[in-house]
Amino acid sequence: MPELPEMETYREFLNHNILHKPITNVEINREKSINTGVQSFIDAVKGSHINFVKRRAKHLIFELSSGQFLLLHLMLGGLMFLGTSKNSPDRTKQIILSFGEFQLNFIGLRLGYLHLLNQTELKEKLSELGPEPFEMYQDEFLQRLERKKGALKPLLVDQSVIAGIGNCYSDEICFQARLHPLRKASDLSDEEKIRLYDSIKPVLSRAVQFGGYMDFPMYEGDQQTGKYNENTYVYEREGEKCPRCGGRIERVDHSSHKSYFCPNCQK
Repeated sequence: MPELPEMETYREFLNHNILHKPITNVEINREKSINTGVQSFIDAVKGSHINFVKRRAKHLIFELSSGQFLLLHLMLGGLMFLGTSKNSPDRTKQIILSFGEFQLNFIGLRLGYLHLLNQTELKEKLSELGPEPFEMYQDEFLQRLERKKGALKPLLVDQSVIAGIGNCYSDEICFQARLHPLRKASDLSDEEKIRLYDSIKPVLSRAVQFGGYMDFPMYEGDQQTGKYNENTYVYEREGEKCPRCGGRIERVDHSSHKSYFCPNCQK
């Protein structure tokens, strides 16, 4: 599932390529991917343009010139591709927004969605999300951690605690902090809590720099998106050598989450 770095990569790209261009056509091939009737959705979106694209947690928010918003959550398997009909991927597109000859394809939205909302509805939809990692101060993080008793992995992926972190980057953050992903938050020393906080922004920043780990191209010739997949430290590297100490990376399953870690330097 795309996490904060993937959605931030998409946001930056889209803001450079689709803003203020009229939406000339809207194609809906899966009604369950939207939250209104097909014709109502088309009538509301077609002819407008996008003022800007923002990110909140794992969502993208498209502000339309009409004052309404499109809220995107790709969920598991969701992808986007911007191109023309000539280089469009041979994949089923649930939704296509056209900007003249260019098309923004929404692919794999079996669980994901693109919802049309007004400002009140948008605020309500996002109301239960925790703070953004890049905007969260140390004191707030420590206060949130103080109230938690469970393991670090489920804590870090809980969107009501911190928004935007999922399976991949929670493992990378724990590795950076030298903490076992199943350590109890209540058992951490003050020094370890601060070390955990200090690991969040560098890990996410590095992932954004490498274009996230989702390696499906955003456009033809895209060489950046997904490069973090080649630069993870522990995520999905079971059996490989730890880049820090040389130990063997292991995988552990806990509460429907899989975690990758080095047992030698993540005690």
